[in-house]
Amino acid sequence: MTLQPRRCASERPNRRRILLVEDEPFVREATVSILENAGFEVLPAVDANGALKTYEESARRIDLVMTDMVLPGRTGQQLGQELRQRCPEVNVLVTSGYTHAEYAIEDPASHTYFLAKPYSRRGLIEKIETILAVIPLRRAARQVS
Repeated sequence: MTLQPRRCASERPNRRRILLVEDEPFVREATVSILENAGFEVLPAVDANGALKTYEESARRIDLVMTDMVLPGRTGQQLGQELRQRCPEVNVLVTSGYTHAEYAIEDPASHTYFLAKPYSRRGLIEKIETILAVIPLRRAARQVS
């Protein structure tokens, strides 16, 4: 029996693309590693301005925006609102160590989800997979104009 080499995550076709917005370097790097090891393509950004630029440069082919609640200059919710002005159906997962009711807003009708920090690798992946289970792959569903 000959063993076939496994495909690397970077070689998988139609991987889901996540725009990760996190200003804390350690948290950003750890989260990128977790998501890439789970098979996602990750586009990291350190702040809201970088996220908006990356979103436009990717021709809006983002399956999920994962953002920290507290960012330099804006909140994750404000970033989500700005992105929705460009694309109303964009899905935003807001993460926060603050669990006050005002932060823990989750409204699937408006494509907004919440995950409390600290989260486990398993909890993060399960949350993302639950969100993405009902979302068509953006790259397959949208033509670049």
